[in-house]
Amino acid sequence: MVLSQKSQYAVRAVFELAKRHGSGPMPAGRVAEAQYIPVRFLENILSELRQAGIVESVRGKEGGYRLSRAPRRLTVGEVIRLVQGPLTAVDCAAECPLRPGCVLLPVWDKAHRAMMDVFESTTFKDLVDTEQATSEREVINYAI
Repeated sequence: MVLSQKSQYAVRAVFELAKRHGSGPMPAGRVAEAQYIPVRFLENILSELRQAGIVESVRGKEGGYRLSRAPRRLTVGEVIRLVQGPLTAVDCAAECPLRPGCVLLPVWDKAHRAMMDVFESTTFKDLVDTEQATSEREVINYAI
């Protein structure tokens, strides 16, 4: 299973908005700059996320985008499924001659369940917390 570039950008955009949750809207250009996403592509993604109710858009000089719900209530899996559709670990063809009794099908299914467990159990708050913890450990102390 490979995540599309669009899915990766969508997750990164929502992550950026999650980091700013409660601080007001963030312009698409700033999200694009912070996450190295082409702004034109990001605008299409944000429109799709807005239509799905994941983000809200705010017009005006101080406008931009913000999450429509708390980062702890939004999973990575939800964003990926919205943008990419149903995920599969391996796309086995129904007409495959090995399909009846294929010993690999349970392996593919197990891999898919494990992948989905990770995506569905990871909230954007988890990601924000992880980034904060990582950046706190990387602070260099020059005190003598």
